[in-house]
Amino acid sequence: MKRASKIYTALIMIFLFAPIAILLVFSFNRAKSLSVFSGFSLYWYRELFRDSETLKAVRNTLILAVSASLISTVMGTAAAVGINKLRNKFLRTALDSVTNIPMINPDIITGISLMLMFVFVGRLFGAATSLSFWTMLIAHITFCLPYVILQVLPKLQQMDKALPEAAMDLGCTPLRAFFKAELPEIMPGVVTGLIMAFTLSLDDFVISYFTAGNGFQTLPIRIYNMTKKTVTPKMYALATIIFFVILTLLLISNLSDDESVRKRREARANKKAAKEAVK
Repeated sequence: MKRASKIYTALIMIFLFAPIAILLVFSFNRAKSLSVFSGFSLYWYRELFRDSETLKAVRNTLILAVSASLISTVMGTAAAVGINKLRNKFLRTALDSVTNIPMINPDIITGISLMLMFVFVGRLFGAATSLSFWTMLIAHITFCLPYVILQVLPKLQQMDKALPEAAMDLGCTPLRAFFKAELPEIMPGVVTGLIMAFTLSLDDFVISYFTAGNGFQTLPIRIYNMTKKTVTPKMYALATIIFFVILTLLLISNLSDDESVRKRREARANKKAAKEAVK
């Protein structure tokens, strides 16, 4: 059984990562072929950095992703703190259900509904164009918020409830107690939520497609438009760069979680040692 489970796990890993490995290898291919590797070359990376339209789309995508992730992290952390302090079980359950809706709802439904809302509001106020960068930003914040809340809320529930009270007993205001006592404890969840929001915004196509204006094109939309003609190997090079960026963010997130676990273990050990010393 052990050998069978190992073989099964290996097959799953191959199935998941073989396409990425092929993409990485052929991004360095000298030729345009995806079936014959004719030699190592950085030609397609040079071609990528000469493509002004693609670089503009990358810049737009990064601006959108950074803006959406930062705003959704601030709003999501504040929302998680508010939900954690609720004592009404019915209201808390209702808020948890509402938070899950954007994650469960299909992207195409979210995209169409947001587009209709933006067009309606735009016409209501007599705007010349209803869709723009700002509508995309609002849409990205909308679907990133639940993921931030679900990353921060468990950290708040794991935190020692006496920490903010102790800080206020020592003279801190509630706001100062949050920044001095609570925020450092939940920071791993905040960082994980920020990274998750950034990657979700970076990757999104469906919602962006329905809420984008004519003058703002993100990278997924740019690649989709290219598929109508042909996708050149410079897109493999771009995908390789994005893959390593996301991999780096994932490693940072895991390291921050490991550091948080280590600190909690040390705190518990110190607390236990202090109790034994008193005895």
